[in-house]
Amino acid sequence: MDLPSPLGTFHPPNISPDSEDGIGRWRTIDLANALLAGISPDRQHYYPAFPYTSYAHMRLSDVKDLMAYLRTLPPVKGHAPAHDLPFPFTIRRLIGGWKLLFLDQTVIEDDPARDPAWNRGRYLAEGVGHCAECHSARNLAQSIRHGTRFAGGSDQSGVGYVPNITPTGIGRWTRDDIAEALHSGRTPEQRQIGSTMADVVTNLSALPDSDRRAIATYLLSLPRRHSTDE
Repeated sequence: MDLPSPLGTFHPPNISPDSEDGIGRWRTIDLANALLAGISPDRQHYYPAFPYTSYAHMRLSDVKDLMAYLRTLPPVKGHAPAHDLPFPFTIRRLIGGWKLLFLDQTVIEDDPARDPAWNRGRYLAEGVGHCAECHSARNLAQSIRHGTRFAGGSDQSGVGYVPNITPTGIGRWTRDDIAEALHSGRTPEQRQIGSTMADVVTNLSALPDSDRRAIATYLLSLPRRHSTDE
């Protein structure tokens, strides 16, 4: 699998429980360091193409549950190829400085002023689901431009545009419309969601309907925003 970006092409690693090529020797703390701090077991910085900038908001209990699940998967042999990046992006130490500027590790806690559906949707969209990682524009340092969060932007592959999912873009959609789109990929206009989002829908379709509706509740509560890439 390739992940093209303006900086080069990234290749996601093997995360099956294979003891040689995957993460079979990882401890739960190793997964927590990867997800919450972007640090590998050998203390190297991960590139933020691995969206730990969103995973960093996860609760530790969910990281533990995720590790328990990953350990049930069948081990798969094979290493991903090295990332294809030009100098100086091959210098991982630079990522440490990037993190000081752009990595927020605040855990998402429930807002008592909001209802359970909104809180659940916020946690899924902002953290585990990392929706803003694709549905936002980025600055020169490839960090999300805060004012465009969820407002869409140029696809990181350089081809196409990721849509605005604030009420500016989907304000005419109902909560049921959004939940249905996340389940079947079918929009209210009877179009089928495609491109890389089709794979996302495949994963989201496995969620309980209450979670998809919670995500919809949160998205419809976002402020109207426009992307600077428009």
